[in-house]
Amino acid sequence: MVRLARALLLLLLARWTWLFLVWPMRQDVVGSSFLHLVSLPFHEAGHILFSPFGALLTALGGSLLQILVPVACWIAFSTTSPDRWGRVVACWWTGQNLLDVALYVNDARALTLVLLGGRTGAEVEGHDWEFILGRLGLLAHDHRIAWALHLAGAVLMLGALVWGVRLLRGSEASTRDA
Repeated sequence: MVRLARALLLLLLARWTWLFLVWPMRQDVVGSSFLHLVSLPFHEAGHILFSPFGALLTALGGSLLQILVPVACWIAFSTTSPDRWGRVVACWWTGQNLLDVALYVNDARALTLVLLGGRTGAEVEGHDWEFILGRLGLLAHDHRIAWALHLAGAVLMLGALVWGVRLLRGSEASTRDA
């Protein structure tokens, strides 16, 4: 039964991976997914957490915490609470968050992404990544940076799926590390 549940989880992750990679950086796919809603509170909390460190880190803190939370889970499943399947899912989730952030970075100049308040960046005088890249003098490179994040996320997601299949097929199908 556990093996079947893991196989179904891998199929679900594979489906999401397919959707996110076939239709990259589309708000109606990546930004409208259930997973975006899961990560959004971490993103918003990052702005608060990093606010004592100035405007640049306040803006960056949202995306940074959004990525650091699944990384922290990955570390926890690798150290204090060893769990191979937890590592697979946390690896995949990290990659998915990189794709989510890539969507945001890709919009830094266009400002057409609909934000949390229901308005676009152009309607609210910009957004995080316009400010971050503008401040760093990298605004003209928004698409390149976004595609680099997207590629890194895709590699993590696909790697996690391969890892999960290997665990499912091999003798390592136990819940906990030995």
